[in-house]
Amino acid sequence: MATFVYKARNRRGEAINGTMEAETAERVAEQLFHTGSTPVDIQEVTGKASVGDNALSAFFQPKVTLDELIMFCRQMRTLLKAGIPILRGLTGLADSIENVTLARALRDIHDQLEAGRELNTALASHPKIFMPLMSALVRVGESTGNLDQSFEILARYLEKEKVTQQRIKSALRYPMIVIGAVVVAMIIINIYVVPSFAGVFQQLGADLPVMTQILMATSSFMVNWWQWMLVGLVAGVFALKMWLATSEGRYLWDKYLLKLPLVGQVLKKATLSRFAQSLSLIVKAGVPMVQGLTIVSAVVNNEFVAERVRSMRDGIEKGDTIFRTALTTGLFTPLVLQMIAVGEETGEIDTLLMETANHYDDEVSYALENLSAAIEPIVISILGIMVTILALGVFLPMWNLSGVAG
Repeated sequence: MATFVYKARNRRGEAINGTMEAETAERVAEQLFHTGSTPVDIQEVTGKASVGDNALSAFFQPKVTLDELIMFCRQMRTLLKAGIPILRGLTGLADSIENVTLARALRDIHDQLEAGRELNTALASHPKIFMPLMSALVRVGESTGNLDQSFEILARYLEKEKVTQQRIKSALRYPMIVIGAVVVAMIIINIYVVPSFAGVFQQLGADLPVMTQILMATSSFMVNWWQWMLVGLVAGVFALKMWLATSEGRYLWDKYLLKLPLVGQVLKKATLSRFAQSLSLIVKAGVPMVQGLTIVSAVVNNEFVAERVRSMRDGIEKGDTIFRTALTTGLFTPLVLQMIAVGEETGEIDTLLMETANHYDDEVSYALENLSAAIEPIVISILGIMVTILALGVFLPMWNLSGVAG
């Protein structure tokens, strides 16, 4: 599939231009006619400049959001249920989707299907867009002839995931805004306000309180070394990203992230809910447990939990039970372990895993409702300490100003 640069005029006669990926220039002209535009000039992008432009555009490509994936699953389910051929449906979706990254991926999937590959394999070739759970459920849908139901299940799963993410972001938004505002205020005070008082205090030549000396030293350091502090901050962020790119770094980060006060338990329960729901969908679709745990380990989005899931998979491969392997991970509460044991004995592990997911969802909802109330006193205490230090450092010498002047 080639890239074409086109110039056209819309119904009002206004000039428009842009780029479009298609098999031929005639296909570009046809698409423009369908949108009510009249093509004026269509040129294929070729040569080395095209490669550079494509690399540059790939670097700045927009990410595919959860909302767009949900809409894609809903649209695919509707198209398949209506009996529209999948190739025709993918072409229509690729032409109508605004996200360039997703549209390009759908065109590539269309080409792979034309070449004889299965849909689940084509989806798996874009792991940054489509999670392994999607390709697994699509594979099951293709083998059973219920592909529309697979996309419906995926849409419901992604919608639930979206609600959980929105709740966590909403609960953390207030304290993050307050802390950010305090940090900005402290930087402004140290750079602009404290130096003004420091000049007055130094002219008086009196002994200053320890708190004032600390405040003046901090302000002097920030004023004189702010460039290096900025460089250090950028270097620190870059080093952190490089460290998180390693398997050991990601594992340790995710491990300690789950141990954070207040927030850690919420993240842990949300992750385990994602694990239970994903595994329930996989098992219900008929995927073997060992293969299902491999898929789920790539879905939980936490390397620490993923490592425990892989240990469950290894234990089951050696003939151990799901209950015993889950017990050795140390992740699950006794109630959840009991539900897993009952589900394994009765053969309804998928149903009880979904019950487990609902149980964790309820706990996450309750924890998020109380998270803001729990964080607020901590934020207020931090604010109080910082304001007290600032007030004592600036105003204590002013209270003794008459004595110092005398």
